[in-house]
Amino acid sequence: MTPESLIASASINIGLAILALWLFSVLKKQPRNAVIYYARLLSDRHRADLPIHSSFSLPRFVPSVAWIPRAFRVPEEDILRRHGLDALVLMRLFKFGTRFFMLCSLLGVALLLPVDYYSESDLPTRKEYSMDAFTISNITRGSNKLWVHFSCLWFISLYALFLLHKEYKEILVKRLQQMKELSHHADQFTVLVRQVPVCPEHNTLSCGVDHFFSKHHPFSYHSHQMLYDGRDIEYLLGKQKKLKKELEENRDTEEHKHISISEEKFREFAHKVSHLQSETMLREKELPVAFVTFKSRRSAALVAQTQQHSNPLELITEMAPEPRDVSWRNLAIPQQILPLNKIGVILAAAALTIFFAIPVTAVQGIAKYEKLKKWFPPAMAVEFIPGLSSVVTGYLPSAILKGFMYIVPYAMLGMAYLGGSISKSKEEIKACNMVFYFLMGNVFFLSVISGSLLDEIGEYFTHPRDIPSHLAAAVSAQGEFFMTYILTDGLSGFSLEILQLGLITFDIIRSCTYGRAKENNTYLFSFPYFRVIPTVSLSILIGMIYAVVAPLMLPFLVGYFCLGYIVYFNQMEDVYEMTYDTCGCFWPIIHHYIFVSIILMQVTMVGLFGLKSKPSAAIATVPLILITIAYNEYCKIRFLPSFKHFPIQTAVEIDEVDEKNGETEAHYVDAATAYNRHQPCLERVTLSAEPATNLNQPLLGTGSI
Repeated sequence: MTPESLIASASINIGLAILALWLFSVLKKQPRNAVIYYARLLSDRHRADLPIHSSFSLPRFVPSVAWIPRAFRVPEEDILRRHGLDALVLMRLFKFGTRFFMLCSLLGVALLLPVDYYSESDLPTRKEYSMDAFTISNITRGSNKLWVHFSCLWFISLYALFLLHKEYKEILVKRLQQMKELSHHADQFTVLVRQVPVCPEHNTLSCGVDHFFSKHHPFSYHSHQMLYDGRDIEYLLGKQKKLKKELEENRDTEEHKHISISEEKFREFAHKVSHLQSETMLREKELPVAFVTFKSRRSAALVAQTQQHSNPLELITEMAPEPRDVSWRNLAIPQQILPLNKIGVILAAAALTIFFAIPVTAVQGIAKYEKLKKWFPPAMAVEFIPGLSSVVTGYLPSAILKGFMYIVPYAMLGMAYLGGSISKSKEEIKACNMVFYFLMGNVFFLSVISGSLLDEIGEYFTHPRDIPSHLAAAVSAQGEFFMTYILTDGLSGFSLEILQLGLITFDIIRSCTYGRAKENNTYLFSFPYFRVIPTVSLSILIGMIYAVVAPLMLPFLVGYFCLGYIVYFNQMEDVYEMTYDTCGCFWPIIHHYIFVSIILMQVTMVGLFGLKSKPSAAIATVPLILITIAYNEYCKIRFLPSFKHFPIQTAVEIDEVDEKNGETEAHYVDAATAYNRHQPCLERVTLSAEPATNLNQPLLGTGSI
């Protein structure tokens, strides 16, 4: 890649970012776009507070940047209160990246860049790569200047560990505080019990739950709520909702004939649903899954963390997810089938990874244009158009790769759903892991390997013993490609995220075709943690690996994290809905991704020190790797258990506060019916004209048998 290609990539990305942000600042002022840019606020009925211009005036079409400083004015306490700890964890991830790469940039620009540039290179092809003069590749073999890189490696690694420890400790404190703030949540009193045995006396699952917990937890057990196989009920409820929508549309158009027919059908479906939701019919649809409610959080935590039955495959317990977070369809999957589902997910993920190796290798072929011409002569036609080769080699590879990778998170989320997770949050956490390792393998490692193979394929066949040295040199050579990837993902990616181009286009097509006469509903979606966290973590991985190798990339990463913070703060405030709050359970996986990045940085430097004929520096780096691994094991012991379990001490402290305020009974009584209110097959659909008196009442007496 030539300097012109790098400049072309930067120019295109900056131009697209400015255009997208300009369009966003104008389009968000238009009243018809409020359903896209203020979906969360509209769902919260804050229509009067929307900063839109209903009148036709000049300010309505003048771009503004007032939304940018807003992101830095809002304190963390407000983010925590309005959006939950998961949202705050994501914002702190951007802050972590900004702090870390800010210091690394100062160190790299002030110390590493001069050392790299003013060294005598031992590379015969220095001019072929525009960044080689600013990388560790420019250092001669055995040079004592490599000790500067060694010292910077130790400093950067220890600084990263310090920041990680600080973040883990502070987020854990906020997690425990948040659990106390959410003392009214039903999940704190509720245990999810699976593999419920049938009661031998009454031959029902509900009796089996009630008899067991009444006998073994007589003073703390309150009630239980069974899970039902209600697919037929859900089908009828879907029909009811469709008829209700038709009735509301017909009432607006005053089509009385259609109204009477639809009302008659609606009542017919309502009668069928009411019959199927009766206690007798539901008893036949019971599944071996129950939500068991206790009279105190301490009792619930103890039951969730201990083995209840002599057979460990029966009465499997864990703390229940909050009602809005439950994955109801996955709970209905038999426990015996789950291992098969997980194997299927692993095979599907492996197949997807292999499939995506093809476009990644092709992208590197475009990036290595000079070598591609030797292997594919028709590619020389690009040179006939002035400047086109710079665009093709500089911007196109990263844009194509980013386009291919956009669909990966959604595919992985679908696979995680098929894996049988009990909650939506666990599905997203699994999807995060799958996406991160997919990106690390396909975007980073495969880009390095495929790039070097295309660059030195002839050398490999003639001198196979030089393969390790060529691969090591390719890490710094690929720095240009990853710099364009960061520019594309940051400038273009974040700008298109805030512009919501796909939704804008869909809304225009919808309003001009089939949805012309319909009322605009808000485009409200759950926040895509499964897409954002792995992508940002990959940028941290790339930045860490190149922090010492090619420090010229670091200032771009500072801009990447600052822009990302601004964009996703806006999306949290105005666009996305926080459908659940795990109280910070995303941080342990983020911590793990950063730990992997630090280890890869250190291992890469060990290899480079060895290839640069500095074995003493390579050996002296090994203790740093051991320190990092030991620190990670310490975090697993010190912090991780508090994220996996409900600490008994915290549970008792919250119980004591409730007892002083006289709120304990009210909280566990509410928890006793919370899951039935959210179970899809127990939903009630009523017409707006009918009184919805029983909508929030339990359909069954949870203590009845």
